[in-house]
Amino acid sequence: MSTASRQRSRHLVLSLPRGGSLRGTRRPLWAGAITALSCLVLLALGVFTGTYHIGTAEVFDVLGGGGSAMDRFIVVGQRMPRVCAALLVGAGLGLAGSLFQSLSRNPLGSPDIIGFTTGSTTGALAALLIGGGTSLGAGGGALLGGLATALLVHVLSAMRGAVGGRLIVTGIAVGAMLASVNDFLITRADIESAESAKAWTFGSLNAITWPHVVPAAAAFPLLLAATVVLARPLQMMSMGDDTAAALGVRVDRIRALTLLVGVAWTAVAIAVAGPIGFLALAAPQLARRLARSGGVPVFTAALMGALLLACADFAGQRLLAPFQIPVGLVTGALGGLYLMWLLYRKV
Repeated sequence: MSTASRQRSRHLVLSLPRGGSLRGTRRPLWAGAITALSCLVLLALGVFTGTYHIGTAEVFDVLGGGGSAMDRFIVVGQRMPRVCAALLVGAGLGLAGSLFQSLSRNPLGSPDIIGFTTGSTTGALAALLIGGGTSLGAGGGALLGGLATALLVHVLSAMRGAVGGRLIVTGIAVGAMLASVNDFLITRADIESAESAKAWTFGSLNAITWPHVVPAAAAFPLLLAATVVLARPLQMMSMGDDTAAALGVRVDRIRALTLLVGVAWTAVAIAVAGPIGFLALAAPQLARRLARSGGVPVFTAALMGALLLACADFAGQRLLAPFQIPVGLVTGALGGLYLMWLLYRKV
């Protein structure tokens, strides 16, 4: 097969009306389709199965607007918001990791490694324990805590003009200090609040209801649009700041906007489910390997994050049923294995 034939076989061209066409690479399209189909399978499993047995016909009856009050409560009030939250939070963390890894040009550049997740947790804990806030207040606290941490890490890492590896090392140091602040906040609370806050820091979808999901669903399209806009200049910046600037990219502005959007994704995820580790680290890397993409895999990273978190939550519900393992503990265990594998391949 000639080189031109091989290039044509790697691309898919979709004809549009009035002579237009839409061209894309086959591999990312197939990777996205397979991941999206897997997410739909997990969505169906989450809605149709559970500890409380409801027959398939009864679930369809509930989805059609009928069913008993108990069946509607289980399916509409518990199962559906939980699986929707898993998909939304997972997609958000996948995109946050993709943005930070592109910005730092390092596979370890995820918000939980460089301290932004810890900073958002500090803000949320302060809102919950000191301000007596609601889940909405915790979301605002998470956003403010994440932004303050991002600003501090960015300023400290940029003092000598470099933001790649220095960003990660600075973030690890700041994150370690903020982890101590989080523990201090919990020790100063009363026993009931401290137990509740400590359980929240595990990261869980066990008590998710629609009021937790709706704000995240409303923010999702806005943050996704911002991520898509940032993807192309970030891909140019992967060639180096000077080259990107020569191509017309305003490097400092793109870097600041990327930090803002990445922190916003992290804060939204934490406000819904608490801190969930390693997902933002693994999802973009797995998406890149699956799609064989060198740029910012926006949609594949989102789908991969959604798939990983939905899988982890499904396993957390079933492994020790009826006891439910917080999903953050499952992702932590799986993420540790992934990190060791990643470090082994680098040695």
